[in-house]
Amino acid sequence: MTQIELRGVQKWFGDVQVVRDMNLAIADYEFIVLLGQSGCGKTTTLRAIAGLETIDEGDILIDGKPVQHMKASDRDIAMVFQSFSLYPHMSVYENIAFPLRATGMDKAGLDRAVREIARVLRIGDLLGRKPSALSGGDMQRVAIGRAMVRQPKAMLMDEPIGALDAKLREEMRAEIKRLHIQQGSTTIYVTHDQVEAMSLADRIVIMHEGVLQQVGTPDEVYSRPSNLFVAQFVGSPVMNVAPVRVAESNGAAQVTVEGAADGFGFPRELSARLDAAKSAAGNLTLGIRPEGVLVEREAKAGYLPVEAHIIEPLGAYDIVDLKVGNQMLRARTRSGYVANAGDRVFARIDPSQAHFFDSASGNSLGVRL
Repeated sequence: MTQIELRGVQKWFGDVQVVRDMNLAIADYEFIVLLGQSGCGKTTTLRAIAGLETIDEGDILIDGKPVQHMKASDRDIAMVFQSFSLYPHMSVYENIAFPLRATGMDKAGLDRAVREIARVLRIGDLLGRKPSALSGGDMQRVAIGRAMVRQPKAMLMDEPIGALDAKLREEMRAEIKRLHIQQGSTTIYVTHDQVEAMSLADRIVIMHEGVLQQVGTPDEVYSRPSNLFVAQFVGSPVMNVAPVRVAESNGAAQVTVEGAADGFGFPRELSARLDAAKSAAGNLTLGIRPEGVLVEREAKAGYLPVEAHIIEPLGAYDIVDLKVGNQMLRARTRSGYVANAGDRVFARIDPSQAHFFDSASGNSLGVRL
């Protein structure tokens, strides 16, 4: 059982602060993914936990014990890198056995441990091969096996499948999740790929410019983003955002996209809830996922006429760009539903899927219908 906690962690590289006041608690057996753009501080945070980077302020605790002044070798943490980092002159067996030999384990115990981890990773038939004779996916399995074989307190993974092709990445995602469940280890995984994060994580830690933006389950960060950065970073395609104004008309709230002549109808209670939540400036931004933009080919009550622009066929569904006022909203439709770019169709916003953000700060107002 391993708990990891970061309290007020700060890290500078010269005059550049790469981690700002990081506070995070990771529970036993949890699979945490640090997600963010390149340069956001996620790898630096991971390396600080491992002991490969020193921190300038704050505390890093493992099972309640501060470790920021301990060497990496004393923290009982294993790390898997994007580069496979295997010893080319050693066989797969020797690569996996290397950490155990360093501890002085007896030969029989070492052999049992190596063969057991090879069985779990399904590479038992590769133990006699050299790394040069392995595929990319198999090399990464060996690297993971070398980290797992000594049963560390926690597994840290820095974009471990980033160098693999798309099919192998998909296979390895499933393999890493299976291994985590089977081994029951506390795992921290770094990636810039939100698909990896959504498919692997118990909780996702989203970072931007060294600042923690939101921590939550995949459903929480997708369905209830805390700010505009999270809203547009998580999800593919990204969430539509557009400046809007809200006014009451005919017993309903009208949400009008900037530049549009007419507004989308919302329940009247929206106006009161926004008035209570929005900032003094009052400038609002609407956020809506493509699946929340509803499209009909014929006129229908509550739907506004719009023009289809680009259509992206993606097999099971299409993504259609719709011109609404000065903005382009992307809608998800069933395949072939909108036949051609330039077609006139009708759209509305699903009120239950709409998000509202303060335009100045970018923070969510927390108003959902």
